[in-house]
Amino acid sequence: MVETWYFIDSGLQSPAYNMALDETLLNWHSRGLIPPVLRFYGWKPAALTLGHFQKTVGRIDIEATKAKGIEIVRRPTGGLAVLHDNELTYSVIVSESHEKMPASVVEAYRVLSQGILEGYRNLGIQAELAIPDAPVGRTGTAVCFEEASWYELEIDGKKAAGSAQNRQKGVILQHGSIPIEMNTETLYDLFIFANEKVKERAREAFAQKAVFIHDILEREVTMEELKAAFKDGFQKGLDIELAAFEPNEEMLEEVEELMKSKYTNDDYTFQR
Repeated sequence: MVETWYFIDSGLQSPAYNMALDETLLNWHSRGLIPPVLRFYGWKPAALTLGHFQKTVGRIDIEATKAKGIEIVRRPTGGLAVLHDNELTYSVIVSESHEKMPASVVEAYRVLSQGILEGYRNLGIQAELAIPDAPVGRTGTAVCFEEASWYELEIDGKKAAGSAQNRQKGVILQHGSIPIEMNTETLYDLFIFANEKVKERAREAFAQKAVFIHDILEREVTMEELKAAFKDGFQKGLDIELAAFEPNEEMLEEVEELMKSKYTNDDYTFQR
């Protein structure tokens, strides 16, 4: 019998709300109050999310980010900084002990990435799961899409989707970015470089490292088309059924508390 997971489409939400809801869903799943969850969401305003352990001093141009109206929020998951704008963002919340979940973090990425892989196939895009040649994070970059991690999605050797994972309270939280397109002019203005020449070289090199849905399809893709493709992709890839779910009032109160105490708190966001 096919297992049923909850499906939440949050639409466009603030960066702090998005991170707080992911954490709240993790908490509720850890207490056995809800089944595993797949959630889709977007960002208003656009956001730069920082990996949980990522340093900001000397790496992130905070003033430039503010000037462009982009909010900064720190994720509960690891990895590098991601600019979230014209994209579909997903999160998966599932117990570490779930029968589909390997104990290995890397292998869990492989399993969960099957849903993203099938989503790309639904759009007519042939993507593959990345197997890096070198340890991830050794390039010195602060920019997520400059390198692919284990079992992230690549198209013709270029990174197409980025994911990050966290495990706490016996639960896996994996969330990630599926960009339709990305403004590299804006992206590279958010980071600190030794000088403009170095920044421009990095910006130019980016085109050889990352690729996005519009680059491949060369046509307009609506958000509804994207959601339908990836929702079906997760159902196929994970062999699950998805049932629509709306967070209840008690959940939303927990979200509000986490937003105030953590995700809008500069002491938390800029702790490193």
